[in-house]
Amino acid sequence: MASNLLKNIVKLDTRVSVSQNVCLPIRCLSTASPRVKDKTGKNIVFVDGVRTPFLLSGTDYASLMPHQLAKEALIGLMRKTNVPREVVDYIVYGTVIQEVKTSNIGREAALAAGFPNSVPAHTVTMACISSNQGITTGIGLIAAGAYDVIVAGGVEFMSDVPIRHSRKMRSLLLRANKAKTPLDKLKLLSTFRPDFLLPELPAVAEFSSGETMGFSADRLAASFKVSREEQDQYAVRSHTMAKEAQDNGYLTDIVPFRLPNSSKVIEKDNGIRVSPIDKLAKLKAAFVKPHGTVTAANSSFLTDGASACLIMTEEKAKQLGLKPKLYLRDFTYVAQDPIDQLLLGPTYATPKVLEKAGLSVNDIDVWEVHEAFAGQILANLKAMDSDWFAQKYMNRKSKVGIPDLSKWNKWGGSLSIGHPFAATGVRLTVHTANRLVREDGQFGLIAACAAGGQGVGMIVERHPDATAL
Repeated sequence: MASNLLKNIVKLDTRVSVSQNVCLPIRCLSTASPRVKDKTGKNIVFVDGVRTPFLLSGTDYASLMPHQLAKEALIGLMRKTNVPREVVDYIVYGTVIQEVKTSNIGREAALAAGFPNSVPAHTVTMACISSNQGITTGIGLIAAGAYDVIVAGGVEFMSDVPIRHSRKMRSLLLRANKAKTPLDKLKLLSTFRPDFLLPELPAVAEFSSGETMGFSADRLAASFKVSREEQDQYAVRSHTMAKEAQDNGYLTDIVPFRLPNSSKVIEKDNGIRVSPIDKLAKLKAAFVKPHGTVTAANSSFLTDGASACLIMTEEKAKQLGLKPKLYLRDFTYVAQDPIDQLLLGPTYATPKVLEKAGLSVNDIDVWEVHEAFAGQILANLKAMDSDWFAQKYMNRKSKVGIPDLSKWNKWGGSLSIGHPFAATGVRLTVHTANRLVREDGQFGLIAACAAGGQGVGMIVERHPDATAL
């Protein structure tokens, strides 16, 4: 399939001048604009969201544990919204690479952050869309009438991941633990071999295929004829726009993090680096060597970080005197071939969630789409602009349509800001909310791919009381 993916597809030039400063026309909310019906009967709102600064793994957070990052995100959320912890009914928190000592990290982080013992919490995992799953699980709990106020979020900590003993060594140790006499233990010891000591190192790879995500991204880019130059140019665009947003003070979702037992305070993301395009062109292929097009510079990097957000009914928000940022209008999850279409989640999720909400591509004022790889983003854009792909693989009569790229990830994305797997969904949602205010838009679309060939699409609507602070 991969080798034929681009038959008859319309070539799309997705390159955007990195020096371009796009100014959108003012768009006012009005009754003439399309309206999305509330399907829950609760008018569920996104009050606000925060995150720790996203840092390259192995840097300032390296000596911490993941629940400490999650704790600070939770504390920062309650401080920013000024909502008492006792008001929260339930916490849904995501993580992907789990620290074995804190398997239900949602609960451990909540306790560490000072939430009452009576507030339940559970942990979800859905790869890169884990905190999206946290948000939508919260929507479901509120819609079902179980709770009124939910905290959702996620954390990822790549500076210290579990490294297991080999299967042979684990088996030996477990049997030794059950041995009743010294002689039994000596007999077991005699079965030990040096290769038992080889560890099992974690890898960002698909269990079903054994293929790393970077390798899949390289194949996908080749299938859609996305050039190395296009990928590098998109990466520069992402970093440039993130730097502009950072310098302009737009990244107000960040809560400063003071390192334990230190006076050092981390106040901004440290992976944003604007480099000349010719410098990127000199880098070697990272996965498919030597002729691949995916490099370290046009891929998202391993990141440490945590996020948290507050959702509730609009009625509850009014009772608490809060000014929500968004209505959470609709969402969908998709799944497709985890080998040849691993990273095409946005292509499949976008038309589905638009149709559920009764909207079109042209109704979306803000697009926030997870950037796993520049090649993945550009392949999705080409797939969305292809009648052939829609008819052959999506059972659709016509293409999804190409978004207006002047509305696309204008504050950068995962390529530049960073991608702590389970924390990104909240970051996408807050940036959508704040951009809708600054760009005077009404509807935002959030989309992301995830391991396992899955994806998410969410439709949000700017709340009349929203601010970008």
